[in-house]
Amino acid sequence: MGTFSIWHWLIVLVVVLVLFGGKGKISALMGDFGKGLKSFKKGMKDDEITETSNDEAKVLKSEASDVTEKASEDKDKAAS
Repeated sequence: MGTFSIWHWLIVLVVVLVLFGGKGKISALMGDFGKGLKSFKKGMKDDEITETSNDEAKVLKSEASDVTEKASEDKDKAAS
């Protein structure tokens, strides 16, 4: 009862071969499903990279505005 017999493994093997093996419609469908998953994962990774780049750009922009404000304050002090 704790382990599977040889017949259980043979049935599992047949099911796997039917789904993923051969040149049938089901194997093509499973292949397309796999490609879709890979594409989805790649898209999610690209979105994370884009969000990180946007966050870094915002930080750089705020730092640049701080530098610009400080420079204008220094210029005003020098003119006084």
